[in-house]
This record gives sequence, structure tokens and C-alpha cells, in this order.
Amino acid sequence: IVTEDDTPVDNIFSDKQQRLLAGSLESSWNPGRPFFAAANVGLFYDINEPPIVPDVMVSLDAALPEDVWEKEKRAYFLREYGKPPEVAVEIVSNKKGGETGDKFRKYARAGVRYYIVFDPLCQIQKDPLRIFELCGGQYIPKIDRWLPRAGLGVTLWEGTFEKRRDCWLRWCDGKGNLIPTG
Repeated sequence: IVTEDDTPVDNIFSDKQQRLLAGSLESSWNPGRPFFAAANVGLFYDINEPPIVPDVMVSLDAALPEDVWEKEKRAYFLREYGKPPEVAVEIVSNKKGGETGDKFRKYARAGVRYYIVFDPLCQIQKDPLRIFELCGGQYIPKIDRWLPRAGLGVTLWEGTFEKRRDCWLRWCDGKGNLIPTG
């Protein structure tokens, strides 16, 4: 099993956006239960399939293994964690990523409850942000931005992160307050 192939991130914005999403949860969020957020880590959902590599994923009631350097601990194996992550986020950087096609189906097959597609340039969808919830094995669009089973929400935020002013995807609490960046 190839657990990492050293493929670089798509672009500088995606790199920063991944850090913003994963870093803010790891440094400032306390859901009252174990969790971890990861960026650009393989999600192995089927023994006969290559992994999906979400830009960001969040898994509740899961903890990182003690030794993340062991080869079999460097990725997210469904059979090891016993459950899929609650949230997968894809950041669209070009029209070739398959975010609303192949990846969409694979995340549903993996059982990821919430699938978020952030398309800041509206390259593949009309709206920059689309959120889907898994119901009966199929994704249905969510109208609101609250993810109840994850205890998180998402919002678009105009502001500066790492010296770059832009429109960013951010996590928020149930009242719409941004999760701090740390």
C-alpha cells in the first residue's frame, strides 16, 4: 500500500486554506471529546481502492496514534479507526479535480457524513461553497451551514490570514462565531 507519494499541494492558496482549517481546530477548538483534523492525508476506505486525499478532514472520537512515523499509521485507514471522518473538505483549484464527480461518489462510499466543496473562483459550481450531507448512502445538498453531527459550522470570511487578504473558508460554532486561528 502506498500511503504517501509526496504529491505537492495544488497551489499556494490551497496550502494556506488547509492550514487555516486544520490549524484553527487543532489549536482552538474543544468539542469535549477526542478528535483530530488533518490536511492532505490519505483516507483508505476500501482495501481494493486507492485512497482519497481530502484537502482537510475532521474525525471525532478519534485520536492520532502514538507513533505517527510507523508506515501503517501515516494515513487514515477506516478499518483502524473503525469509522469514517465526519467531515471532508475539498478546495477547488482547477477543473480537473473531480470534486463533484469521482471524489463525490468515493466520499459517499466511504461514509463521510459531510462533504464540503469550496470553490473560491467558482470554476466548477455557481456558488463558492456547497455542503452535502450523507443520507441513505447518497449526498443531498444542505441549505444551512451547520453540521450538527460534527458540532461545527462553516462560513465564508473576508479577512487576512498569513499576510493574504482573501475570502476564506472558516469553521464556526453554533452561534456563527469563528473558531480562532490559535
